[in-house]
Amino acid sequence: MASELTLSVLDQSPVRRGGTAAEALQESVALAQIAEGLGYQRYWVAEHHDTGSFAGTSPELLIGQIAARTHSIRVGSGGVMLTHYSALKVAEQFRLLESFFPGRIDLGIGRAPGSDQRTAAALSYPRPQADVRRFPEQVADLLSFLDGTLDPGHPFSGIRAQPGPVPVTAPEVWLLGSSDYSAQLAAAMGLPFAFADFFGTSAALGPFAAEQYLKEFHPSPRYPEPKLNVAVQALCAPTAEEASFLGHTRRLSRADHLFHLDLGPGLLSPEEAAAYPLPEEARPHLERLGRRDIEGDPQQVRQKILATAATYGTNDIAIVTNCYSFESRARSYELVAKAFGLTPRDAPSRP
Repeated sequence: MASELTLSVLDQSPVRRGGTAAEALQESVALAQIAEGLGYQRYWVAEHHDTGSFAGTSPELLIGQIAARTHSIRVGSGGVMLTHYSALKVAEQFRLLESFFPGRIDLGIGRAPGSDQRTAAALSYPRPQADVRRFPEQVADLLSFLDGTLDPGHPFSGIRAQPGPVPVTAPEVWLLGSSDYSAQLAAAMGLPFAFADFFGTSAALGPFAAEQYLKEFHPSPRYPEPKLNVAVQALCAPTAEEASFLGHTRRLSRADHLFHLDLGPGLLSPEEAAAYPLPEEARPHLERLGRRDIEGDPQQVRQKILATAATYGTNDIAIVTNCYSFESRARSYELVAKAFGLTPRDAPSRP
């Protein structure tokens, strides 16, 4: 399994306390360059709104910046929250990206808001919010616009997503999710599926959803075989003690999200996070969630990632690493790459 494992990066563009969103976005570009050099397969960026802790509000723009500053690594969205947008608009954005970077663009799509409900309403205002029950229809329209295969009976038949004509290559489309609903939809539509294990709340649901997807997958013209990616939360340091210490930042951020601690914008340093007086009701809950996180020294992290891959029945893992300092985050990806023996990429010479 180790030699066959594909490792990728899922980046939420974390903002540290005292830092800026601009710095976080520049660090995402720098980290993508590092990940490419280390041999990671893909680099996906997330979509979040109205949060002071994550800077990535527009994955399509960040993808363009990253792809322009890398050479061979696939770059994509993890993901675009399709319910905020029209299928035609998203298709044109990613056809444009594919035109600039052929064969390197991934389009991950989700139906979650990537925000609270009030912010989700603001994203569509003054139009009404999209009915999430029509999400499968949106996905079907998106695929048709990307491929130029809109059914003649469709109300928008004849409208062609630009830039045209249809590119020789097309973005690889992934359906993202953290539920069995998303798994079943991806299987029914014959799409690759990426499961968000890094949320930390999936417990036994994740492997169950993955099993459903693999069993129920219907081959499609784009994808004759199922493709399953699992995104995990992982933090690697030279010692297990250091990894646990750095992990205080992530654990407190999770507590803030779950228990509304009102910490304010930005991730706290591990020193500040370790000293923060957590409410008693939060401790057992976070300890239970923390048992699903992957952290430790290189060999410990390697074994836990392999165990997760085996549990899900996949050889395709994406790693989310959120901690306070950019240096610690970059080092974590480097240690994991070395633990798995990834083959470093040599950057081609520039003219």
